Amino acid sequence: MVLYPPDDPYLFSVTLLGLPITVRWYGVIIMSGAMLAAWLASRRASARGYHPDHVWNQLLLGLLLGIAGARVYYVIFEWERFAANPISAINITTGGLAIHGGIIGSVLAVALYARYAKLPLLDWLDVCVPAYLLGQAIGRWGNFFNQEAYGVPTPLGFGVRIDPEYRIGPFTDMQQYPISTLFHPTFLYESLWNLAGAGLLLLADRRLGHSAPAGRRWLRPGDLLFLYGVIYSSGRFWIEGLRTDSLCINGIGGSCDGSFRAAQLVSLALIALSIVALVINHRRPLPPPAERDDTAAQADDAAESDDQPAAPQPL
Repeated sequence: MVLYPPDDPYLFSVTLLGLPITVRWYGVIIMSGAMLAAWLASRRASARGYHPDHVWNQLLLGLLLGIAGARVYYVIFEWERFAANPISAINITTGGLAIHGGIIGSVLAVALYARYAKLPLLDWLDVCVPAYLLGQAIGRWGNFFNQEAYGVPTPLGFGVRIDPEYRIGPFTDMQQYPISTLFHPTFLYESLWNLAGAGLLLLADRRLGHSAPAGRRWLRPGDLLFLYGVIYSSGRFWIEGLRTDSLCINGIGGSCDGSFRAAQLVSLALIALSIVALVINHRRPLPPPAERDDTAAQADDAAESDDQPAAPQPL
């Protein structure tokens, strides 16, 4: 089975009144993922007794810091590409966003908003992280339309076809790697892994977390965040090993011959830190089922109008 984008990277590109107007599939898919993730998080917020508007209020800050973090992270590891013209580093239309930087920026946005809205940080992060994985699963399909984030050639008979202009060496040799060559669709692997991870976090929360009966609760506030770190990083570690466009510790992107893949090292570190955090977190007593930060509850109560939605149902 061959995967191949049904269109070029542009949803449309027109000139209106002398002004170029271009919309890329990548941007549409990223925004679609963000909106669906926010919808899921708002449902989860309601189920925990928070006003869902907190999620939508936080969304813009999350997008801004997520994109900024993804770009800064990428530029750090690819500085040789931008050193001659540093101002080009802010031009994201040329490509170059790293998901680990995006995660850092998004978590920072949650922390800043939680402090502003007086929400309990760990519990609020647990509201958001399953939605993160859902958004990441959808967003990876933007790589499909850009013909990027693909792996080495695959002998499996199932893969993605990459046009010559989107290949990197040594796969630009069309004699050795003809147009019919299929590459590992690593964007798809990661999308499916993240989707399964989101489902696993939601199931864990329902069976063992906030939505579980009091006698079956095992998860502490913050546990979903730490489980997210283990789940996402485990998948990213093995998938990264297949990719041809990795960010490398020596600053040269590609297969990282003679160097280490930055994403794999970061993934190992996140797995270790998340496991340690889980162990430490479970040394604390389990809070009462209905416990919420009083200040956050008062802030939400003050913000709600007379047309307050009906009591939320567990998600």
